[in-house]
Amino acid sequence: MINRSDTPAPPSRVVACGTEFTCSLSGPCWCAEESVRLPMPVDGGDCLCRECLRKAAAESSPHAPPSS
Repeated sequence: MINRSDTPAPPSRVVACGTEFTCSLSGPCWCAEESVRLPMPVDGGDCLCRECLRKAAAESSPHAPPSS
């Protein structure tokens, strides 16, 4: 059995927009709470912060207004 209190927290990360956050593939992450879903990053892409995820989802929506 793994005692979560003995498991070190994952290091925080800084993504392309400059936002710092902590994410762990083996545990809960804020992105699982989001209603939007986008494909996983490919070709060396990185995660998005909450605001960039929401913006990218809005831009990829067929109902999104054109960006200026």
